[in-house]
Amino acid sequence: MQKALLITPQLCTGCRQCEMACSYEKEGVFNPARSRIRVFDFHAEARFVPYTCTQCDQAWCKSACPVDAIQIDFATGAKVVYENRCVGCKVCTIACPFGTVNYNADTGKVVKCDLCGGDPACAKACPTRAITYVDAEQTGYDKMRVWAMKTDTAHQAQA
Repeated sequence: MQKALLITPQLCTGCRQCEMACSYEKEGVFNPARSRIRVFDFHAEARFVPYTCTQCDQAWCKSACPVDAIQIDFATGAKVVYENRCVGCKVCTIACPFGTVNYNADTGKVVKCDLCGGDPACAKACPTRAITYVDAEQTGYDKMRVWAMKTDTAHQAQA
């Protein structure tokens, strides 16, 4: 069974441990700017939302790559950038509607989340479990349940 990152923004405290763990795992440095996961700060509302590549089924980044540098890791379902094939054209960064494929100026290549080969550092580092690595089916079910609760007019009418 494939797994996926489940992000629960309500649990995020903005500690950015996920960013630090990712940058160390992928780049060997503690530098949030080099992370493949970001924590967006909604300062006015005092909320934080971690976001990274959702490994979407459409995989616009993969489809857009002219040299097939982005391939599916069938063990994890991750869309992985093969650095030896990437020519740094950045077409995938434009194709991704979520802005989760980024250009690394140091290497001249693109980088994105690859689920750390099935053991995501961000999920292991998150002290509040705002980021967890769960069965992929569970992420869809939880999202549908939350949406259903928000749109349940029967319960809203009774309140």
